[in-house]
Amino acid sequence: MAESWKAESWKVGGTYFEACNCAAACPCVFLSAPTEGNCTVILAWHIDRGSSGSASLDGLNVALLAHSPGHMMQTKWKVALYLDERASADQQKALGGIFSGQAGGHLAVVAPLIGEVMGVKAVPIEYSAIGKQRSLRIPKIAEADIEALQGQGGALVTIENHPFTAVPGQAAVVSTSKRLSISDYGISLDLSGKNGFYSAFSYQS
Repeated sequence: MAESWKAESWKVGGTYFEACNCAAACPCVFLSAPTEGNCTVILAWHIDRGSSGSASLDGLNVALLAHSPGHMMQTKWKVALYLDERASADQQKALGGIFSGQAGGHLAVVAPLIGEVMGVKAVPIEYSAIGKQRSLRIPKIAEADIEALQGQGGALVTIENHPFTAVPGQAAVVSTSKRLSISDYGISLDLSGKNGFYSAFSYQS
């Protein structure tokens, strides 16, 4: 999925969110079938602090587009990886290794579920995390805006210890999309009022 990985010590942490076409809350995280029969999801990460070897990854963004034609644990996914164009060649190589799972860590668990890598691109990625809102912009490719679902007394609605997650060890804030628009690699989606999750994240080698 990315260039051949040279083993290095790495660690990244920051904020994360995802948005998909399932009704909220997405049942895929409970190992159930997607509500629409298939699941198209975009995942986005902003690295507050990170490094790979001697290279700093602070402030960089990454996104992953995945499409599963059926149950996510029973069908092979098509995926595309988007790397922050601000990153140097060495930083992009590190990001590609980490977020494709080639560098090990939690995301390596996802690799067996992938049937086709549609592509890896360096693109401008705008990521925003303000209060209970998260947003992603990749020009001409994707726009995603989610907001936390209001729970009892205005509290956040969260789920914990769910068996299928990109961010283990973190409580996911259940959200709904104000907009999810995707147009790339033959995947076209434009909807709102569907599922989103957000949380902090931390991965390491």
